[in-house]
Amino acid sequence: MWFYKESVQITEQMQKEMMEQLVNEAGRRFNRSIKKVLLLPPDITRYHSGTGKITNMLYHILGTGCHIDIIPTLGQHVPHTREENRWMFGDIPENCFHVHDWKSSCTRIGEISDEFVKYVTNGRADWPIPVDVNRLVTEGNYDLIVNIGQVVPHEVLGFANHNKNYFIGLGGKATICASHMMAAAYGIEDNLGQLVTPLRGCYIMAERDYLKHVPDVYVLVVRTSDNDGELQTTGLYIGEDNGTYMAAARYAREHTIKVFEKPLKKVVCMMDANEFKSTWVANKAIYRTRKVIADDGELLIIAPGVERFGEQKEVDRLIRKYGYKGTPSTLTAYNNDPELKELGHAAAHLIHGSSEGRFTITYAPGKLTREEVEGVGFNYAGLTETIKMYKPETLKEGINTLNGEEFYFIPSPSMGLWTAKEKFLGSLNTNLEFAKRMKEREPGESTWDHLIQSDSQDIKKYKA
Repeated sequence: MWFYKESVQITEQMQKEMMEQLVNEAGRRFNRSIKKVLLLPPDITRYHSGTGKITNMLYHILGTGCHIDIIPTLGQHVPHTREENRWMFGDIPENCFHVHDWKSSCTRIGEISDEFVKYVTNGRADWPIPVDVNRLVTEGNYDLIVNIGQVVPHEVLGFANHNKNYFIGLGGKATICASHMMAAAYGIEDNLGQLVTPLRGCYIMAERDYLKHVPDVYVLVVRTSDNDGELQTTGLYIGEDNGTYMAAARYAREHTIKVFEKPLKKVVCMMDANEFKSTWVANKAIYRTRKVIADDGELLIIAPGVERFGEQKEVDRLIRKYGYKGTPSTLTAYNNDPELKELGHAAAHLIHGSSEGRFTITYAPGKLTREEVEGVGFNYAGLTETIKMYKPETLKEGINTLNGEEFYFIPSPSMGLWTAKEKFLGSLNTNLEFAKRMKEREPGESTWDHLIQSDSQDIKKYKA
């Protein structure tokens, strides 16, 4: 790690000073003039990460004498409009932005073998993962590539960001599909909130083997809520190695995961209309709360911006066809429908978005009908009536009571993870066994020593 800061509030001025230090440090470390730069921020579904402002800072710090390209790391999400770029990134000229196309803008740089996948998942998955990334990363001849993003609990990788930017955010179709299906086969609840998951282990290997020549640095943000419920940047980490990620993820696990002694009977989530326009992204409300909801409990998702299911038409159609009906149903469809098998990320999404019949999921969407919502396996609630009843703008995160009914309100579920202690301890123990297997296979990689130490400490902490 080059340098970092942890504080109650890292102000915008502090962030700007750290970005100035980054540019100076990069020139020294890579021994070159920084004249051509690629910035890789997250897309608009991470608007509240504050990384749009950091991207804007870097653009102005680098100045007009530097050629700057920017690729929002969309993965397979819908590209930004001009207005969305302006909303997230401020006054950066539109001609700086490039659209990542997961089907046509990538090149293959390697493969993660089926043997390695089988080993890291302990036999739960056994297929290779092709490594396809946006060709500008390997062919753009940049003096510096800056990966910018928020480290927050994530359903596929345990925590978002770091090399996720390359292999999902700028990944190709084959990489994204094989990766997501691997994570689903391993189990979403064993991934959530883990510092290094089996898929992250695959990406660590891929970055080491195929991108070691790239002059890059990571800017990793951790945001937490203050006493008034307002999001603040409280961790900011700059560096080029796995240690940078581990420090950020360790801090994020301590500050963005809420562990409850007992499961919650009812949870109500509010999804920002500007960020969440499909269940593909709004289902983060399901992912981040599923480990805290009691058996036979209820999740209510208020999503005024949701107007579709998938981010692409073909995925939207498959979601409508098969619905969020649980793992057995989805695997049957996956094994029998060549189109779904070709779009493995869609099958993984259907698995992740199901409660497996353990609790009910009710959507109050802005632009989907009752028939559409119930057709995919969710319960439906009218948006106008639901907002009138719950008045989410008056609620703060935590326990609320309405007409004698108690519920837990979460205004921005994408910013953290809520889990019952028993479930979190179970996944910690599973991940510790994974770390020990990796230590046996790669004894010289310090990441596994750090992971074993962190998981062991947290198991003792939560047992106590």
